[in-house]
Amino acid sequence: MTASERPAETGVLSAAAPLVFLLGLILYGLIWRPLFAQTTPLPLEAIFGASAVFALAQLLIAGRSWREIEESIVRKLSRAVPAFFILFAIGAIVGSWMVSGTLPMLVSWGLAILNPDYIYLAAFLVPALFSTLTGTSWGSAGTIGVVIIGMATAVEADLGITAGAVIGGAFFGDKLSPLSDTTNIAALAAEVDLYDHIRAMIVTTGPAALLAAAVYAVLGFTHPAQATEAGGGSQSAGLVAALEQMFVFHPLLALPPLIVLYGSLRRYPPIPTLLAAIAAAFVLAVGFQRFDLAATAAALVTGFDASMASWVTEVPDAAAELVNRGGLYSMREAVFIAFLVFFFIGIIDVVDAMPRVVDRLFGFATGQRAVVLAALGATGLTNAMTSNQYATSFIVGDAFRRRFDQLGLSRRVLSRSLEDYGTMIESLTPWHATSVFMVAALGVPWSEHAPWQVLSIANIVIAPLFAVLGVGLFRNQPR
Repeated sequence: MTASERPAETGVLSAAAPLVFLLGLILYGLIWRPLFAQTTPLPLEAIFGASAVFALAQLLIAGRSWREIEESIVRKLSRAVPAFFILFAIGAIVGSWMVSGTLPMLVSWGLAILNPDYIYLAAFLVPALFSTLTGTSWGSAGTIGVVIIGMATAVEADLGITAGAVIGGAFFGDKLSPLSDTTNIAALAAEVDLYDHIRAMIVTTGPAALLAAAVYAVLGFTHPAQATEAGGGSQSAGLVAALEQMFVFHPLLALPPLIVLYGSLRRYPPIPTLLAAIAAAFVLAVGFQRFDLAATAAALVTGFDASMASWVTEVPDAAAELVNRGGLYSMREAVFIAFLVFFFIGIIDVVDAMPRVVDRLFGFATGQRAVVLAALGATGLTNAMTSNQYATSFIVGDAFRRRFDQLGLSRRVLSRSLEDYGTMIESLTPWHATSVFMVAALGVPWSEHAPWQVLSIANIVIAPLFAVLGVGLFRNQPR
């Protein structure tokens, strides 16, 4: 291509046009329609798909070749392949741990140790354990969280405090779990090692969790449950009885999570570690449970379903809600959204749109502390607008990586920021999909549980405070 044939240099305004278009669709489709027009919000897939078409058309009209654009998209997608593998593995591991009886057994153990005198502390710790092992905050809150709310109702505990504790515990475990899709995506978006990302999050989330646990322990005395006994724990007892009908419990069923824990501590690659845990769970399911081979394999692909336990005449709703989950297909939405986001970013990468726009918008952030604060703010704003942490991680991560490199800041600080002001604000934002889910699953209004979400509130305060004080700002360390 001769100099005269090359397309003219794209200006900042032109480079920003696809981002402005995306922002407009987000404001219209995810905020105006559901909050003001009282209509169904637009699917996030449609928003990013339309934005990709707009960006593609703009570049083609400007003289960019399809081959150049295609190569940029492929480069971006190639970096996403490991994350896609992990997302699929997460779906399979939840399904395999369910059909093996591992997760049901852990739930029954958790219920056995619950004490009404420490209902709020238990409401924080038990979902934290569950979501650490499963990597899903929604699954933790929607299963064991629902049981804990039922127990809190039975002992006449404060449901707002209980729900806030359940949500906080679910998010704490989710953030620190190598099985979590949002944790993996944040690490991928910032291009850091998964376990380095998890260790970096402990800097801000660890103190917030300790504070939350202390507060919930104190609240057990200042806002005690009114009943003196757990009401027999009728709901939890019925759940445990149903699980014992469906599964055979044995201490060896704890092996799969121990494999994940060992792999995490030894810093083994996540995909082989997850595959080993899946294989162990599959063998345990065949060896201990009554499901046939076809049903066991199906649980890995399409997820476990209570109907697979054909010998049980009637499965209680609480038990079905707990066990009906997992499988490769359960992650299809996360994978497809991630694909479309990478597709869009791959297109606008042709003109370096994100770095150029960030340089213009955050030119004032010239120091390390300032750029961390800017990343936190951009993450919170983007997640509040998109109602999706996948999109937030990719957009903000792609925009800030270069700035962190230029200032000698480890990208672990960036990946941590993506969760500190991304994942942690979801349940505090009333229109967010996560907040809507929590209200529907737990049956406690947002106005009642939001003030008691101690973990999220503390994390939102600690993250910028540590940035200003220079705490946890890893510098000039390998990614």
